[in-house]
Amino acid sequence: MIKYVIKSLAYSAVLFVNLAAMGQTSNWKAEWIGLPHAPADTNVWTAYHKVYQLKKIPKTAYAKIATDSKYWLWINGRLAVFEGQLKRGPNPRDTYFDEVDLAPYLVKGKNTIAVLTWYWGRDGFNHKNSGKSALLFEAALGNEILQSDTTWKALRHPAFGHSGPPRPNYRLPEFNIHFDARHDLPHWQLGEAGNGMWLSVMSYGIPPVGPWNHLEKRPIPLWKDAGLVTYENKRDLPAESTGDTIIAKLPKNISITPYLKIDAPGGLKIDIRTDNYKGGSEYNVRTEYITKEGVQEFETFGYMNGHEVRYAIPEGVKILELKYRETRYNTEKVGVFNTDDSFYNVLWEKSYNTLNVNLRDAIQDPDRERAQWWGDAVILLGEMLYACDGNSHLAIQKAIRNLVDWQKPDGVLYSPVPAGSWDRELPAQMLASVGKYGFWNYFRYTADTAMMHYVYPAVKRYLNLWEFGDDGLLVHRPGGWDWLDWGDDIDAPLIENAWYYMALEAATQMAELTGHQADIAGYQEAMESIKLNYNRLFWNGSSYKSPANHGVIDDRGNGLAVIAGLADRTKYDAIKKVLENEFHASPYMEKYILESFFIMGDAEGGLARMKKRYSNMVESPLTTLWEGWGIGSAGYGGGSYNHGWSGGPLTLMHQYVAGIAPDRPGFETFTICPQLGILKEVHCITPTVKGNITVDIKRTDRGITLSVIIPPDSRARVGIPRIAPELSNITCNGKTAVAHEEDHDYYYFEVGPGKWSFALF
Repeated sequence: MIKYVIKSLAYSAVLFVNLAAMGQTSNWKAEWIGLPHAPADTNVWTAYHKVYQLKKIPKTAYAKIATDSKYWLWINGRLAVFEGQLKRGPNPRDTYFDEVDLAPYLVKGKNTIAVLTWYWGRDGFNHKNSGKSALLFEAALGNEILQSDTTWKALRHPAFGHSGPPRPNYRLPEFNIHFDARHDLPHWQLGEAGNGMWLSVMSYGIPPVGPWNHLEKRPIPLWKDAGLVTYENKRDLPAESTGDTIIAKLPKNISITPYLKIDAPGGLKIDIRTDNYKGGSEYNVRTEYITKEGVQEFETFGYMNGHEVRYAIPEGVKILELKYRETRYNTEKVGVFNTDDSFYNVLWEKSYNTLNVNLRDAIQDPDRERAQWWGDAVILLGEMLYACDGNSHLAIQKAIRNLVDWQKPDGVLYSPVPAGSWDRELPAQMLASVGKYGFWNYFRYTADTAMMHYVYPAVKRYLNLWEFGDDGLLVHRPGGWDWLDWGDDIDAPLIENAWYYMALEAATQMAELTGHQADIAGYQEAMESIKLNYNRLFWNGSSYKSPANHGVIDDRGNGLAVIAGLADRTKYDAIKKVLENEFHASPYMEKYILESFFIMGDAEGGLARMKKRYSNMVESPLTTLWEGWGIGSAGYGGGSYNHGWSGGPLTLMHQYVAGIAPDRPGFETFTICPQLGILKEVHCITPTVKGNITVDIKRTDRGITLSVIIPPDSRARVGIPRIAPELSNITCNGKTAVAHEEDHDYYYFEVGPGKWSFALF
């Protein structure tokens, strides 16, 4: 077999230790504290309490807090953090910590600190169990330090326990919430828990100490907390339960924690779940609440998502209030896309809604697994760069660092990570992650050179695991899960070689950027081999089809050949015919097929296929997009209706329909070359690291107007579409203008910051 050897690096020497240790904090004074428990204990809720005398209120009072797995923080009875702590871990050994400003909650004199921790005690597809419930708390209060130590008190909260079946599926480390209000301690946050209930804690040592090891600062913001709000159908909710399930409507599919205030006898069971409780064909989380006698309030701490909350409340219970709290990743929608065809506007909004519920501890699906599958993350990454503010970049950075920092000693990359119950490589997803649409795409939009320095050694090690056969193409690498896409008629050699080719392209650019020029020749030689033999062995004159494929032509492989640059223009007409007739891809691969139409200059064909493929999702009353083309058994994988990989059209609308894409990294220079297809009007706002880019387009039979706003410190190459041969007069800001350059498709103008209005007539 042929193997293109890329000169090896001393891996540990080039991991840029300064970046790797960026989030770690040394010189801790606080001690890990807790109440001893058996190693097999799970679903443990522990309340911690400390009174602290403060001589004066500092301007800032930052606390560093860590636990396994989640915590809630009260200061003087006021809720300061709702669901703190990220799921473990930044790498297979270490733990995250939060940083929280306590100053707004502090008072002069006596201050009561209360923390409730929830320890799961088991691994999941999104969490690495440490094996021990504990708390770490250290706050700088002016010149004073408040730290967790053996002077703190704690107790096992007696109201929490295990629910009955059904329980969350095996992928989730979370448990259902079971809360028996008859055993509640209503004022424990103020230190009032009853005589003898508070116990002395044990010290487990000062960090870094096992099993939590080194601590890394939380790289993403605390959740955006909307507070308790009323349901959409508040007026229709009953004042007294009839025993029928009460349906409380949410404005759209969002992540929430339900709340109730009722008057009831003691000992009744109330079940709380959403319509999405069995999302993706697997149970996720629900809540069991056991009433006490009288008026009572309760908010469950286990977040759920869906379009409605379902309260199963026994007959006769008086319902005083039903509310919910939305918590979500703290990023805001900045991107805008509107056109004269409402289909694409609805698809954009549903793509964004899906993105919103797919961001949490990681870039993840929100129900069946809550796991960071990197094939999904690659598509969501593109959406975040076009739709969200800069906080979304932090989620991307965390995802990238997770993937690299969990790399196995033998060089294998795998996802989802963080994870304690998964370690299987999906080779094609890993190639997508480290390549043109993953790591390098993030760099193109942000110019984050430091991140490319950090990831390059891991990328190189992973690419070195792949081998070439005597035919000059890849030897199939099954990995831990030999998965390329859902659906039938998968032509694996087409897909695998295209992904590797794009990973090599990105590695070449990373090597150039990071000063590893000696690696470039090996990458280029491998790329040349793939391109030559891909076309020699797979192109049959009318489509790409590998010799091993005895079935139908695969739309996935033909689309990937275009976006990878393996197919030249002479093949475009034939490939377009394939893509107009073959529909085998799931929504995961559909994004790349749709993109191939725009690369081939056929916006009309791309928009037509987009409408054909997504019509059921757009017409559905559901506000998020699906894992497959149907839901449940009609879909793929599990049929979730919250799958971020289906949102690829959002990216395509900005990048190709509005035509906004970086030319130089970080939008130092960029292009605006719209591909309208049959559309007549487009209004688009795209956030960038330079500022927002705005594009407004209107087309009539008499011409086209294109107005753009270019942010500071950047320049744009604006392409005015040549919509008809007889239209050739151009004005810029009301004055006659001559294009700097033109071709068959556009008149081009080079412009700097400011507002520019062009008219072609």
